[in-house]
Amino acid sequence: DAEGLLRVKEENQKHYRRAQRHQEKKEKIQKHNRKLGELVEKKTYDLKTQYEHLANLRRLHILELTSVIFPIEEVKTSMRDPADVSSESDNAMTSSTVSKLAEARRTTYLSGRWVCDDHNGDTSIGITGPWITLPNNGDYSAYYNWVEEKKTTQGPDMEHNNPAYTISAALCYATQLVNTLSLILDVNLPKKLCNRRVNSSLRGENLSRHRFTRAVKKLNANILHLCFSQHVNLDLLHPLHTLRNLMYLVSPDTENLGR
Repeated sequence: DAEGLLRVKEENQKHYRRAQRHQEKKEKIQKHNRKLGELVEKKTYDLKTQYEHLANLRRLHILELTSVIFPIEEVKTSMRDPADVSSESDNAMTSSTVSKLAEARRTTYLSGRWVCDDHNGDTSIGITGPWITLPNNGDYSAYYNWVEEKKTTQGPDMEHNNPAYTISAALCYATQLVNTLSLILDVNLPKKLCNRRVNSSLRGENLSRHRFTRAVKKLNANILHLCFSQHVNLDLLHPLHTLRNLMYLVSPDTENLGR
């Protein structure tokens, strides 16, 4: 029994010495982990600072781009509310008739369905100048009508202020701006629209309505994707408001622009 007790004591001493060595290794590892944690924390802070600096540079480039080359602004129209005009001409008109006229004014029949638009008739959005605008409610029927008219009418079109020209030009400029924004923001667009192809897709007398509508839908999808990536307030966006969504995206009030 005494010999067995001695052997047990020797084994316990070996285990104790081994436990001390493991404890020293544990302390070294913990110290190393603390150093790595401090280094990671410092690198994370530096990376966050670089991201903020990059976001500020992107923001400055975008604001410069949209103020010098592609300014987007709201253009007021001089149209009066038909409810106001009718009420002035007929003092006996009831309030229900006035409200119905106002409601009809805020409703647009677009692509086979009625669309409610509070800005209908009040404003339009201009790009590169107040003379190149898009309808605020996304109704591009003036372009379709012009294409149909050109198919039946011979001779050059001398009407330089034709809405179809401004719609085509505004959509082409919007496509160029969206492609440039995707490069600056480093965001991949879901729909591929190159400038050369979009010029042929949004211009021309023999252009089909289906092809034109398809190009516009791609453009609107890309704009919405950019707005989502920059955390634009969803309550401000509308799937048919091409330039208005762009205006909200590049607005200086967009806090996350450049993220």
